[in-house]
Amino acid sequence: MEANKAGVVERLQEAKRKSGKTYRQLAEETGLTNAYVAQLLRRQAQLKPLTAPKLRAALPELSEELVREMMNPPWRSYHPDLIQEPSVYRFHEAVMHYAESIKEIINEEYGDGIMSAIDFNCSVDKVRGSHGEERVVVTFDGKFLPFNEQRTEEMASRVVTDLKSK
Repeated sequence: MEANKAGVVERLQEAKRKSGKTYRQLAEETGLTNAYVAQLLRRQAQLKPLTAPKLRAALPELSEELVREMMNPPWRSYHPDLIQEPSVYRFHEAVMHYAESIKEIINEEYGDGIMSAIDFNCSVDKVRGSHGEERVVVTFDGKFLPFNEQRTEEMASRVVTDLKSK
């Protein structure tokens, strides 16, 4: 599966290169975030039927075969050596450095729960800092998911078992 994914990703990246477009340009043409377009072209996200025509228009080199492949649920994964890439390592380092504080703020503001990485949006933006320097803004926009109290009567498996025993 991984070898097939690598071949598909290579072909998707080639279609992007041939277009000469940036992820930001593709995002503007498709109505998606730049990070989501990158996820699509790395087979980390599933292309939805309503978005397929927009992506085909933005990337004319995409074959019908590639579009069909992109519409299948992806095998979300990453290479274990990815953490060694300096940009990825620094991003990981920043998240880990702030992780406890972020967790505490989420709990303080929302209660006991987490930020969804499924009902989630991500974008990467370029801005100018107060001294004119280029700055990177990464936005994680995820739905809050509270942890629930695990009650026996709410367990679907128990309800089915109780119905069978009656």
